[in-house]
Amino acid sequence: MSSLMVGLVQVGLLILAIAAVYRPLGDYLAHVYTSEKHWRVEKVIYRLVRVDGDAQQRWTTYAAGVLGFSAMSIALLYLLQRLQPLLPLSFGRGAVEPAVAFNTAISFVTNTNWQSYVPEQVLGHAVQMTGLTVQNFVSAAVGMAVAIALVRGFTAAGTGRIGNIWVDITRGCTRVLLPIAAVGAVLLVALGGAMSLASGIDVIGLDGQAHTIATAPIASQEAIKELGTNGGGVLNANSAHPFSNPGGISNLLEIFLILVIPLALTRTFGTIVGDRRQGRVLLAVMVSIMAVMTAVVWWAESHPNGPASLAAGGALEGKEARFGLFLSGLFAVATTGTSTGAVNSMHDSYTGLGGLVPLLNMLLGEVAPGGVGAGLYGILVLAVIAVFLAGLMVGRTPEYLGKKLGRREVTAAAVSILAMPTVVLLGAGTALALPSTSDAMTNSGAHGLSEVLYAFASAGNNNGSAFAGLTVTSDFFQIALGLAMLFGRFVPILAVLMLAGSVAAQQRTPATAGTLPTTGPLFAGLLGGTVVLVAALTFLPALALGPIAEALA
Repeated sequence: MSSLMVGLVQVGLLILAIAAVYRPLGDYLAHVYTSEKHWRVEKVIYRLVRVDGDAQQRWTTYAAGVLGFSAMSIALLYLLQRLQPLLPLSFGRGAVEPAVAFNTAISFVTNTNWQSYVPEQVLGHAVQMTGLTVQNFVSAAVGMAVAIALVRGFTAAGTGRIGNIWVDITRGCTRVLLPIAAVGAVLLVALGGAMSLASGIDVIGLDGQAHTIATAPIASQEAIKELGTNGGGVLNANSAHPFSNPGGISNLLEIFLILVIPLALTRTFGTIVGDRRQGRVLLAVMVSIMAVMTAVVWWAESHPNGPASLAAGGALEGKEARFGLFLSGLFAVATTGTSTGAVNSMHDSYTGLGGLVPLLNMLLGEVAPGGVGAGLYGILVLAVIAVFLAGLMVGRTPEYLGKKLGRREVTAAAVSILAMPTVVLLGAGTALALPSTSDAMTNSGAHGLSEVLYAFASAGNNNGSAFAGLTVTSDFFQIALGLAMLFGRFVPILAVLMLAGSVAAQQRTPATAGTLPTTGPLFAGLLGGTVVLVAALTFLPALALGPIAEALA
């Protein structure tokens, strides 16, 4: 069977698997976040942290909870790294350097999982399990909570209440992420993934010499890193390492885990608002963008323009022979279309056009289908912008899901979509203006610009993947990328929660003959066009100087 046929078969199996769970999982998620009953273990947690699980919060209280919880998480994770020598299972690895600890703490709390170090050499198992893995769960739960809060805002009738942040985070972990990740980890172990508390295993290499291969409790973190669209791995090779991703079936499982919750949340949205057609429109836009991106990267990587790649029959540099061009490209689209950032190939080795795809996926705002929770609230914000633009064209006050979109609502949506481009372009521009950046770049010219732009796009979009041709170990990059992650995560979240509180304070307005239908192909086209238009107007000059120029060279 050809490599292309293997890729097509995996796409077909992936579609069947997601289609099988889309409806039950989407409805289950709706039940999780709308049920008034608390599990016994959840009641215990609420008593321990002195939370009233039945209290409903306004957006300001909800936002304060998100910021407070995240700030405390950053501080604790930073301390864990700095105090690593005092922890068990540290294997003699010293305290993490302050700038690296700062960057890593922000990275994992913001669901970015950017890693500028070799994790199996820098971090012990205690930090990995009690620090990074815990944040893989709770940062994903925060993203889902914010998305559900926005959905509640559209269904509320003048209450101004959008839920309880502590209940939403707890339920996201106990009822969704923990059980699915546990099953995923067992399946990965069954498929050959590693799971060990040892620091490494001794083997005899082909050269006849003894070597130590690093190992860790890999499968348990691999499952939640994909399910929670996190991306940070225990091993530097990430999902290209056979201990993390042994073969084609595990590769398919990991892509399934990456996509399943972001896609199912469109069903959850439709179920909660009482019109599942609304969710199907969002799903159609997400899937259409993913399909186009997959087709482009497959074509680009199988039709390279370099002499070595032409002789090899494809751009095989930086790709695992176990996966080849097409499974590598599919993985890259899945991880950059979401906020996962895991890699099973080297994006820096992609062709100009092939490298443009993962970069553009992030610059579109990661809404195809986006991160866990972040994808849903991101595309809903763009839906608000699309309805606003339609209202301008016909001279009517825009409405979405029975709520009027006035100055306050549109301002919140505009702040949300402008935060990321501001962070990316200012960060990349500042870095390129510094003389020291040229020393950190492996490549000059268009590809070098792409490396810097990709780094800040990855940080600003809380993705975490890298072109890997850029050395980001200096204090400047550690701090600059850390701040990009911080602002790229929390400015949009605050704007989204403000939007949620604003629409929650309104009464629902009945639809009239002049109301724009938001359930058909017309709105799907308008929304898809808005997604592309926002990114095109913002990033086209930078892309023209980087990956587009390289592709045309």
